[in-house]
Amino acid sequence: MQVLFVQVKCELGKSYEVASLIADKEIASEIYSTAGEFDLLAKFYLEDGVDIGHFVNEQVHSVGGIRDTYTIMTFRAF
Repeated sequence: MQVLFVQVKCELGKSYEVASLIADKEIASEIYSTAGEFDLLAKFYLEDGVDIGHFVNEQVHSVGGIRDTYTIMTFRAF
């Protein structure tokens, strides 16, 4: 199982809408609003072998209202 976090920068005034759209797709295990450069932080669990770039491009970037993303790959939980 692969775990990754994606920070999401939204169009102004669209963070709640974007969070709802991601939640509706049922692809994220958790979605948080954040302060700072990015508006949301989403946690995803992917099966081993799933192409992360392809997943982010097709599943996350396809959500309307997203301006930018920053993907954080994880290797081990403590």
